[in-house]
Formats: sequence, C-alpha cells, structure tokens
Amino acid sequence: MASFVRTVPEGEDRERLTCADCGFIAYENPKIVVGSVVGVGERVLLCRRAIEPRRGFWTLPAGYMEMAETVEEGARREAWEEAQARIAIEGVLAIYSIARIGQVQVIFRAGLAEPGFAPGPESLDVRLFGWEEIPWGEIAFPSVHWALRQWREAAGRPLGLPAMNPPEDVRGTRPLPGDGL
Repeated sequence: MASFVRTVPEGEDRERLTCADCGFIAYENPKIVVGSVVGVGERVLLCRRAIEPRRGFWTLPAGYMEMAETVEEGARREAWEEAQARIAIEGVLAIYSIARIGQVQVIFRAGLAEPGFAPGPESLDVRLFGWEEIPWGEIAFPSVHWALRQWREAAGRPLGLPAMNPPEDVRGTRPLPGDGL
C-alpha cells in the first residue's frame, strides 16, 4: 500500500501530499459550488437544510458540481435535488472565492421554468420569501447573505459582470481568528 507524505515536490512551491514510493502527487484543489438565487416576482426561493453542515438553516438551492456537468447543469440539478424546482437560468449573478474552506461558488440568477417546488431529499422545507420576510438570522452561510443582497441590487436590470466577494467581509478571503492557518 502506498505511503503518502507531505513534502515540497521538485518544481513546486508548496507542500503536497506525495507518494513516498513512486512520487505521485495527490493535488488538493478547491471544490466548485454551483447554485441559484431563484426569484419569483419580488420573492426568492430558499431551502431549509436537512443535512449538515448548518442543518435547519436556510440556504439557496446549491451544492457541489459533479464530474461531466457544466456549471449551468449543476445549478439546475441542485435546484431539482433540493427544491424539486425546474429553473430557467438568466446569467451569472456572482462568483465567490471562499479560500479558507477551499471553495469557488458560481451563483446564477434564475426564475422558475415551470410552476411548482417542494422539499427534495436534502431540504426540510422550501418557501418563497419577500425581502422583509427573509429569516436573516437563520441563513446558513455568509455567501448566501452576499448572493441575496446582490440579487436585490441587480433586480430588474440586465446582468453585467458577476459580483465578487464583498471587500468589507473577510470571511471568504482570509483565515478567521483561531483557524490556525
């Protein structure tokens, strides 16, 4: 059985998990998360998580991309898995770099392609919320806050360049105190 060690391989500038026997490098790269802010008029579709992390908190229909799918296909699949919703993607709303947890999030603006939604296997509940009704204190992740605010700012306008991490919110770009990084 192979024995992996952390070392700086020749030609690299950082430690990598490397097989001590054959030199194979097991690269660890960020995961891509895809999702959508699904608007229905002035309301937005949110899912109450049935899984960890943040079980019981509200989020967008989003999750990790699978191999052999585009970002758009992944976002549509996640909307179906979490909200049993068929969505029509309008364009890229935001791209967030969450370096401290190794994620890149591609968030689309979308609407319902056909009526109806219901909790999928990863959701306890799925609802439409008006802006003032959003349970802000029960939102699962900082990037959901960011995406919802961007959706509101871009409402009724054509999408331009996607939003990026808010410069005043360092949770995505720098380690939090106590992270040991």
